[in-house]
Amino acid sequence: HMLFSNFWQDNIDAGLKKDSTIAFLWQQKAMPLFKQRKYELGMLFIDKAVYYDEEAYLPYRAFILCIFVKNYSKAIDDFRECVKKYGNQYEMDHTYNFYIALCYLQLNHFDKAEKLLSGDIKTVVNKNGEDWVNPVTLFYYGIAKYEQQKWKEAIVEFDKALKLYPRFSDAKFYKAICLKHLNDNIKANILLAEGKKDAEEGNTISESNAIYEKYPYQVIW
Repeated sequence: HMLFSNFWQDNIDAGLKKDSTIAFLWQQKAMPLFKQRKYELGMLFIDKAVYYDEEAYLPYRAFILCIFVKNYSKAIDDFRECVKKYGNQYEMDHTYNFYIALCYLQLNHFDKAEKLLSGDIKTVVNKNGEDWVNPVTLFYYGIAKYEQQKWKEAIVEFDKALKLYPRFSDAKFYKAICLKHLNDNIKANILLAEGKKDAEEGNTISESNAIYEKYPYQVIW
């Protein structure tokens, strides 16, 4: 409760009164507001954090724009700037290009999303092997193919995600839709029933911030 209280904000403000150039304090002032969906107010403070420490907080702001605020064009701009200045690094367990791909999915640029996700996956596989690929990345790679009606190719990616995360309800849902398009209704219905049960037991997109925001294509059963 303290995180969302005036007590929290008052103490952050006391720190900023002593030194308003500490970027971390501006981020800590913004963070609970985003979790309360007070996006416009929170952005004022995260912009300050970026101003005082761009390298640390530009990727964070881009993440907030993508997952919380859902301003995908601005998120792409920020993440592209990150890639340009710092390379394709990680924010919240995923690369900058991963989030750009999510933004492209939400803007219906499915071929661009597919290309970026394919590159990310190949980089991980070449470095560490297939078992190191995040199942959420494979899920969205499948979604990019699904949206282009590449049903069989999408199923391949959903199966890879399910191999790593066997009760991934969202992957089962979209795989089932692909199966229906391929006229395999019996398997599709069995899979939908499994996915619904998995979802009821909390097996969905496994991102820590998914408790605050629905992620793109996350199924509302």
